Amino acid sequence: MSIGKNMMLIHSAFKNVKSFSLISVNKDCPYIEAMFDPSSQVLAVITKEKKSNFHMIAKLNAEGLPQGTKKQRVQIETFSEYYITDEKDIQNFVEIFAINNTEFEYKNYMKNINDVKVSSIITPA
Repeated sequence: MSIGKNMMLIHSAFKNVKSFSLISVNKDCPYIEAMFDPSSQVLAVITKEKKSNFHMIAKLNAEGLPQGTKKQRVQIETFSEYYITDEKDIQNFVEIFAINNTEFEYKNYMKNINDVKVSSIITPA
């Protein structure tokens, strides 16, 4: 397995704000995707490694519809995630993994958090 130069930068949106993502371009890539959140200036990286965790999910009836407020604890296999918060670390990650990092202007999305306007449609939980 070779590490690096196996993802591609693309334009995307995160919480209805223009952003960038990285997608894998070959089977050697250890990551499924990476998404940049401009409002928090964090790069979320989704790995191919899976882990098993317990989650509370809505209890479903026989038709597969949620049963009101009933919840159940279920063990679910999910992909591991990493969150890169340091600006320099994000740039290093992109430079190592993105085949198009020199022509894609991803740094335009990496601004001061006060410069980013989050859509009023999305409300924080």
